[in-house]
Amino acid sequence: MENNRKEYKRQLTDSLEKEVVAFLNYLGGGVIYFGIDDVGSPIGIENADQVQLQIKDRVKNNIAPSCMGLFDVVEETIDDKSIIKLIVASGQERPYYIKKYGMSSRGAFVRSGSAAEPMTEKMIEDLFAKRTRNSISKIQSPDQDLKFQQLRIYYDSIDKPLTKQFGKSLELLTPENKYNYAAYLMSDNNNISVKVAKYRDVTRVDLIQNEEYGFCSLIKATKQVLDKVDVENRTFTKITSKERIEKKQWNSVALREAIINAMVHNDYTYELAPKFEFFSDRFEITSYGGLPQGLSKEEFFLGVSIPRSKEIMRIYRDIDLVEQLGSGVPRILQSYGEDCFYFSDNFIRMSFPKDDILEDVVEDVVENVVEDVVEDVVENKSKVLDLLHKNNKYSASDMAEKLELTQRTIQRYLKILQNEKKIEHIGPAKGGYWKILRN
Repeated sequence: MENNRKEYKRQLTDSLEKEVVAFLNYLGGGVIYFGIDDVGSPIGIENADQVQLQIKDRVKNNIAPSCMGLFDVVEETIDDKSIIKLIVASGQERPYYIKKYGMSSRGAFVRSGSAAEPMTEKMIEDLFAKRTRNSISKIQSPDQDLKFQQLRIYYDSIDKPLTKQFGKSLELLTPENKYNYAAYLMSDNNNISVKVAKYRDVTRVDLIQNEEYGFCSLIKATKQVLDKVDVENRTFTKITSKERIEKKQWNSVALREAIINAMVHNDYTYELAPKFEFFSDRFEITSYGGLPQGLSKEEFFLGVSIPRSKEIMRIYRDIDLVEQLGSGVPRILQSYGEDCFYFSDNFIRMSFPKDDILEDVVEDVVENVVEDVVEDVVENKSKVLDLLHKNNKYSASDMAEKLELTQRTIQRYLKILQNEKKIEHIGPAKGGYWKILRN
């Protein structure tokens, strides 16, 4: 059924902008389904591709301030019927409004229950007064001589080459037409350091490795961190009587979502990037900035999305690093519990313990190695004794050739047998013989 975060539409109607604005102004956003009737039954929608393009065009051009990066349009199939799902995140620049009506009760709406209600002038004034003014889209880049070759490469790879006006289309410019801080983060050179550290044990005392992947486009840094973490996330194998079990130290999907989530939602006004740390018992990710204002932990765990930077979110969506708005945290929770998250006013930390199966695997490996070594020693000692029973004048080289072992290995077994008082060498090293002792 419809509720404060869900709206059903049989088809695309003239009220689209009104419904989207209401969700943009509602803390937590919401979802609009097209092709579903009022009671929630799928009826499908014709020309789904065309309708998706119409939705994107109307939301992009008819709503202010820009909400690019704050909405997602996806097609789903329910009971063999095409359904369009419009995911809308709550914006940081509220109040949003329909352009042609301006910032007024005719243009500004907010979600109330299952309806989009006009905002009063008082509500509009209060939201406008609280509007985020230190957003990185408003902060001017410390360097205006920026290069974007790396960003161009990523867009070229998905057949979306950047035009000459990409700064404007990707909202990388301030109102004064200068590169903003989002542009700085996406440029080929910046001063943002992205670190991946590794410690010997469970504390930060003994640092054994520290890699830096920053000072480049945030997209490139993200991919480098993903590659590094993938290398560190080793696969362990356990062979049982019934099957061969292969298990990574951490769930790969959850870690990928956590890394990208941290990079996208980090508060870069701190001029710090997220940090990634490996310990002997866990992997930790720390991103700066607490929960967005007004977002509760419960809503966070439900996947309610309030992007801290719609410009960064939009670019990550463009190059398919983010699949859908609000999909990251639920994917993490499929493998790890809510207790893996720690919230403070200034940062959010995710801590992922190593899988328990690893302890069993390591114990099995050690046990199997010990057993194999013991078995080999016992077997080879027996073979050496058998040869000496046949000919007690065999040299170490003679026995090595017959047993297909190295001469050094044979000498080691002879030494063991001597220490065990099972054999004794009589006479000189060359020309003597081995005496078999009775115990």
